Amino acid sequence: MARSLTLKLVLAFLIVGLIGAALVAAFARWTTFREFDRLVLEQAQTDFVGLVFVYYQDKGSWAGIMDYLGQPNPLPPPPQAQPKNEEKPPQPLPFVFALVDGDGRVVAPAGPYRLGMRIAESDLRKGASVEVDGQVVGTVLATGTPPELDPREQRYLARTNQALVYAALGATLIALSLGVFLARTLTRPLRELTTAIRAMSGGELAQQVSVRSQDEVGELVAAFNQMSADLARANDLRRQMTADIAHDLRTPLTVITGYLESLRDGVLKPSQARFETMYNEARHLQRLIEDLRTLSLADAGELSLNCLPVSPLALLEQAAMAYRHQAEMQQIGLCVQAGTDLPEIDADPDRMMQVLGNLISNALRYTPKGGQITLSARRQADAVCLAVQDTGAGIAPEVLSHVFKRFYRCDASRQQQGGESGLGLAIARSIVEAHGGMIDVQSEQGVGTTFTVLLPVAL
Repeated sequence: MARSLTLKLVLAFLIVGLIGAALVAAFARWTTFREFDRLVLEQAQTDFVGLVFVYYQDKGSWAGIMDYLGQPNPLPPPPQAQPKNEEKPPQPLPFVFALVDGDGRVVAPAGPYRLGMRIAESDLRKGASVEVDGQVVGTVLATGTPPELDPREQRYLARTNQALVYAALGATLIALSLGVFLARTLTRPLRELTTAIRAMSGGELAQQVSVRSQDEVGELVAAFNQMSADLARANDLRRQMTADIAHDLRTPLTVITGYLESLRDGVLKPSQARFETMYNEARHLQRLIEDLRTLSLADAGELSLNCLPVSPLALLEQAAMAYRHQAEMQQIGLCVQAGTDLPEIDADPDRMMQVLGNLISNALRYTPKGGQITLSARRQADAVCLAVQDTGAGIAPEVLSHVFKRFYRCDASRQQQGGESGLGLAIARSIVEAHGGMIDVQSEQGVGTTFTVLLPVAL
């Protein structure tokens, strides 16, 4: 396809160049010939006027002018005008002009003008006057027939034609060269894009094509490079997520199967503690599978929501009630700060409890003994901002932008503390965005972290 496009572009440039060269050559030829004919005609008319002027000045009338004009070489030019080094006498002038006397009658016919014909004043004004001693004694009228060209003039026109032909051929060659150059320049990035796309179809997603221009083709190449980088990054994340899912699924399964094999073989005796351990691992496995299902529904845009007008204060108090006992066990303060005059939000209470539960769980996990967790709500334009603020260790700036990614843990050394799967914040963001809201995080190390959820007010 690239070769076909190159050929099409070359032919297009060549055709445009040919048409342009032909138009320029035709216009130049027409203009040159027209101006040359006009110059020759004016010169012939000037010579004819001078010829009859000399005759009238010598004779004093137009009598015998016909015989005079019919001679091969009537009345040679004055001696001072004769060329010094020219041996041949000048050629006779072409008889393409009519002569009209002072009374407006034709005395020397030519073309459409007949002998004795009276010429209208309007036509006389178009001719060249013959003045002798300040008096108009006649008028020379052009018949419209161009004078014959002498050999020198014919050679001049032939050379002009030849020059125009050479110029047209040169323009064609230049157009062809430029066409080939521009076609290759335009199709080169397209060929590179085709090669890169074929490599991507073979599984090599990380492809980059050089951006050689700032035009539309350059923008296309830049967009392709960005797409390729995004696909490669997404593929790496998918591989990492698959590995994380396999790891998180394998860990509880390994514990469960290990206990079951030991109990089956009689290595371990059944006990309440061992059954409790297996039950907890199974619950963790169930939560992980449910989290993955929630994310898959959110990615497909099929996350079901049962939105109702909900009081922000009631929502925060319900979430605080669910985690107050755990906070007391860890000796962490948990309080709610929200006004009773806040407008209701349009939300699914169960899904929002899931979001707040994930945020509070994270806060409890990273807030030390004696710390404080504050749940607050405030009005912000046409929305309500819910916040979960803790006085924990904070999050490093270099990892702050990654906390909403799936299976991302701020501390890689932590291994599923309290059933942590690394999906909680990703699920929270998916649920909030499904509500048409936004979730954000701000943190300062040694001070604490604040998660904010912005939800629209119920209409």
